[in-house]
Amino acid sequence: MHGYLSCKESFYYQTEYFSREFEVIAPDFPAFGGSAPIKSGWSVGDYSDWLIKFLRAENITCACILAHSFGARVALKTAALHPEVVQSLVITGGAGIVKPRSAEYLKKVKTYRTVKKFFPKFAERHFGSPEYRALSPVMKESYKKIVNEDLRGCAAAVKCKTYLLYGKDDGVTPPDEEGIIFNRLIAGSRLEVMEGGHFCFSQYPQIFNQKVFDFLRE
Repeated sequence: MHGYLSCKESFYYQTEYFSREFEVIAPDFPAFGGSAPIKSGWSVGDYSDWLIKFLRAENITCACILAHSFGARVALKTAALHPEVVQSLVITGGAGIVKPRSAEYLKKVKTYRTVKKFFPKFAERHFGSPEYRALSPVMKESYKKIVNEDLRGCAAAVKCKTYLLYGKDDGVTPPDEEGIIFNRLIAGSRLEVMEGGHFCFSQYPQIFNQKVFDFLRE
């Protein structure tokens, strides 16, 4: 399960490696990669519902899921709501923790809302990250739903065998923040930190793949 604004090809090294021992299916989420666009703003729950339908269409009744960043949000929700479907879970650079908003952040939000009220086009062009500003209106709606949902409750409900593998230089989802929180919430989970950043699985694929393979074979 790939990350936001990414696609199945981000797992090229993993698809190639694990296909030697497992049946591997790497889909593009709707609105990403080669998939069709969405017509309304999807939430994490909507993507989880889609994943369940996808697995059923592929006649997959029990899966080992490898998920990165946004994909981890979907995987956590799915594992919590459909435990019978997820046999084991590998999360790398997992997102889903909503942190307390700083005073500076809240000030920016207030300014944005004020400017948007009088100059909506100016606000859309000048506020938010470049990635966010480049999104279509529908994708912006979806993005806000996704990043504002805290998945601690879902993490605490996960019962399957879970491996949390983060890059030590991950500045997007730091292992000493998201990694530790998920490790505490998911009973029996294992947290390990390796070389690399948010995309450690593509920076150091041989090391990453061996660690995941060993975990799946335990």
